[in-house]
Amino acid sequence: MNDLGRRIFPNAQQDIETCRETPDTPQTRSPAYKLAFADDAFLCRDEMRAVRLQLELMKPDLLMNEAGIESTVVLFGGARIPEAAKRDTARTQTLADLSKYYEEAREFARLMTERSMADGGLKNVIVTGGGPGVMEAGNRGAADAGGKSIGLNIVLPHEQAPNAFVTPELCFNFHYFGIRKMHFLLRANAITVFPGGFGTMDELFEALTLIQTDRMKPVPFLLFGREFWEKIINWEALADAGTISPDDLDLFHFVETAAEAMEIIDNWPG
Repeated sequence: MNDLGRRIFPNAQQDIETCRETPDTPQTRSPAYKLAFADDAFLCRDEMRAVRLQLELMKPDLLMNEAGIESTVVLFGGARIPEAAKRDTARTQTLADLSKYYEEAREFARLMTERSMADGGLKNVIVTGGGPGVMEAGNRGAADAGGKSIGLNIVLPHEQAPNAFVTPELCFNFHYFGIRKMHFLLRANAITVFPGGFGTMDELFEALTLIQTDRMKPVPFLLFGREFWEKIINWEALADAGTISPDDLDLFHFVETAAEAMEIIDNWPG
């Protein structure tokens, strides 16, 4: 009886190892001789962009599936917001005052992870951008609870290094912002947004647009810090101008504390 699980052909890694034992000749030193999938220069050509997009979509998805991650809770927020103990290092007084949201993000992630751990630790896993500030707070809160958390980093000139609290096997790095944002939302059961800058607003409005246009199912969408968000964005003016529907203002809720956020999620009708 044939073993249906037996490989007939060598796998890709075996062929890479075999190539390392190939005699050193002008032919084998030529870039043309390299296996296509093991040739970094080839994979980075402009013409291979579609392949790289696919790889960035597939790698995190496969690894999260293998880790058993069923659903996530998203934390978006500013990289420059310090923890309260380091508020004196903030570059502005406003950032120093916003340090309270570092603590709320950490507490929210802790509470959510404790609940997740009680149910096996694979549902509602905290996912952040993997960097400093509010992102660090989210991963740190999950670590406080003894659970896993995900970090979706991206290559940037600044602030791109993973924070120390991301679960190493769930720490990913991206070249494409668009694919990274897909991974934020693919498993999302709730979205929380803390004060932040351009990147945070980009993530906020993309997620809101997907829900507004029925491209994504509604989930609890919580904005921490009403004073900050109402100062930055005139939500009512958008509705008054008719550029959004008044009902669109019901797609999100303002909260101030982790406890408030947990209560809204617990009472979510969906």
